[in-house]
Amino acid sequence: MGSMPDRNPHIVALGAPIYAGDDYLAQFSQEFDYTVLSASNRAETISKLPQLISQKGPIDGFIIRMGTPPYEPFDGELLVALKLSCKIIASASAGYNEFDVDWMSKQGIIFCNSVDAVAEATADMAFFLMLAVLRNTSNAEKSVKAGKWRSGAGLVPARDPAGMTLGIVGMGAIGKYLAKKAAAFNLKIKYYNRHQLPAADEAKYGATYCSSLHELLSSSDIISLNCPLNDKTTNLISTSEFAAMKDGAFLINTARGAVIDEAAFKQALESGKLKRAGLDVLCNEPNVDPWFFGRDDVVLQPHLGGLTDVAFMKAERECFENMRAYFQTGKANSPVNSDRLGKL
Repeated sequence: MGSMPDRNPHIVALGAPIYAGDDYLAQFSQEFDYTVLSASNRAETISKLPQLISQKGPIDGFIIRMGTPPYEPFDGELLVALKLSCKIIASASAGYNEFDVDWMSKQGIIFCNSVDAVAEATADMAFFLMLAVLRNTSNAEKSVKAGKWRSGAGLVPARDPAGMTLGIVGMGAIGKYLAKKAAAFNLKIKYYNRHQLPAADEAKYGATYCSSLHELLSSSDIISLNCPLNDKTTNLISTSEFAAMKDGAFLINTARGAVIDEAAFKQALESGKLKRAGLDVLCNEPNVDPWFFGRDDVVLQPHLGGLTDVAFMKAERECFENMRAYFQTGKANSPVNSDRLGKL
């Protein structure tokens, strides 16, 4: 970390944070020179960032809140004005496939995501979808609203989660919250992860490690995808993975649409290999494949997993706390690219 200027670090938020709380922001403003860049889309950001710097001086830290689609992608073209002075960029989102982290690393800029903010809310969504597919609630609601009471197909008997095995793919913050909640429903927990958790964590979450993805898929009744989207996880669940699953398995996805190969997914639903799927995410959002809209065996949500009031507050505050930690201690709380800085 280079020597800090004698002034307070200049921290800029892209758009006004509306969830962090006025008292919280007032306190932060006493410690830092804090500015809001009022830009609501990509073009405005590209034109206004250099203007702000010429008016108020170099930017040391940059905060990107929830609601990123109007600005995407976060690449060199958008952020070029930060190149000379910015030391840290913090995003309120957990996933960062829309961010050019390599570009940031080349400029020596630390990039932070939010680690815990949306985790519990997303786990709640996964749990809601799990109960919805087990109890077939979407079709039940259609049936009663059509004046047919419970005559819809497959409503009786529904499935009971107790005693079923839940396989969690990706045992990070979201997967752990999911495991914790699943215990209350007497589900057995298995997980597959890049690294096995310490024994103490496995005991805490009642989770059994599977050393391969196929081992997990073949032994789980319900599979929940809770991994990040990257080169290794794109199309992670494809033809051979569906073949490895139990017949009549249930699949929940609150990660990213592209973790599943959609062509293979359609075949698995059409063949009945999958009994039902619960999805908060799909490929090409929001212009998703309308094929899924006509399926009675798919419960859909419009990517609402982390979009709750508490999650928004936590996410914005995590951004500010990353700034505070970095400028006070030299170490950010949740850096993504510290191992890559200056190496590209």
